[in-house]
Amino acid sequence: MNNTLIMVRQKVIALVDCDSFFVSCEQKRNPELKNKAVCVLSNNEGCVISRSKEAKKMGVRMGEPYFMAKKEHTKAIYITADHEYYSQVSHLVMSILKDFSPYVQVYSVDEAFVDLTGLTKLYKKNYKKLAIYLREKILKEADIPVSIGVSSTKTLAKLASDKSKNIPEGVFLIGKRKIQNVLSSTKIEEIWGIGRRLTKRLKSHGILTAKELVQKSDKWLDSKIGIQGIEMRHELLGEMVSSVSNEQKLPKSIQNTRAFGIFTSDFNFIKNELNRHIHTSCRKLRQYETKCMQIGVMLRTKDFKVYYTKKDLLYPLDFELEISNIAIKLLEDIYNPEILYRSTGVVLERIGEQGTEQLSLYTDQEKNIKKEKLVKCFDKLESKFGKNIIQTGFTKKIK
Repeated sequence: MNNTLIMVRQKVIALVDCDSFFVSCEQKRNPELKNKAVCVLSNNEGCVISRSKEAKKMGVRMGEPYFMAKKEHTKAIYITADHEYYSQVSHLVMSILKDFSPYVQVYSVDEAFVDLTGLTKLYKKNYKKLAIYLREKILKEADIPVSIGVSSTKTLAKLASDKSKNIPEGVFLIGKRKIQNVLSSTKIEEIWGIGRRLTKRLKSHGILTAKELVQKSDKWLDSKIGIQGIEMRHELLGEMVSSVSNEQKLPKSIQNTRAFGIFTSDFNFIKNELNRHIHTSCRKLRQYETKCMQIGVMLRTKDFKVYYTKKDLLYPLDFELEISNIAIKLLEDIYNPEILYRSTGVVLERIGEQGTEQLSLYTDQEKNIKKEKLVKCFDKLESKFGKNIIQTGFTKKIK
């Protein structure tokens, strides 16, 4: 066996998972939706991508086409997804977690691993009470319900989080003594990281449960699956392989697009919508403390035909007013006043790359400093009071 593992010192890890996140965001925005059958639809109203527990009980299926769901479940409430808003709520939840623990690894828009090791002394609570306290804190400060799984590894914490969704308390711990019983009752497909293809392969070898997986040797798993199988086995046994990392990976690209709600050929309307997407994308760039070296602009017609063009930059940018000047020219290149459009969008790529422009004696440093102060002020106000708290001609929403 060529693969070797480096074990990490014993830790206590929590996986915080927002419940029915998109629906919870809509219920936060409109409290009258709470305790009702609510479904969030994909942007083009194609299918159901999030359901409240009431909608689940009603029988609405995940991924069910909207035209079928509305016929079969007429009493459900259907809302088109607003990913821009969900991103804001996600940022709020993650901020609460980062204030709670020094080690938080954001896994997705609605999930994060939190290292709880040693926090029992700080908060004077055992780990279960600590998780319950964190859950209550998020609900109070963000109005988002979460489920929390706690264990000694990420894989077990994920498994505990899944189980926590089925109990009223919303918190489930897998301690050392519980591991074997939990593994015996866990189907192989319920393990984090095991997809359909790997499930089929493992079942062909007679492995149906997590317990049967960990009973295999590292050598056997290496020959059948590779390093992934070895890591999985040790994580399931409570031996940490992957610790919680604060390191933030830069995205390959940042893109924002959304249907208008109407079909239009009004250039000013389209330009304004594009500027709103640029503002959101630039704010995300600054959250990652990075800039882009390529700007792309997209137009989608009423008939779903897509026009796209892009431009490489000489030096990196993260300021919407500068990016807008370039993007609007790109928009003009692909716009046709005789065509009806349903959406526009921006794509920022080559993130984190350095430009080739040399600073000179004539560079307006004072202007750059003022620009940086301005965007920091905008970002700070929006983080505290919500998006578009400052209305400008740049991002004004046309009604």
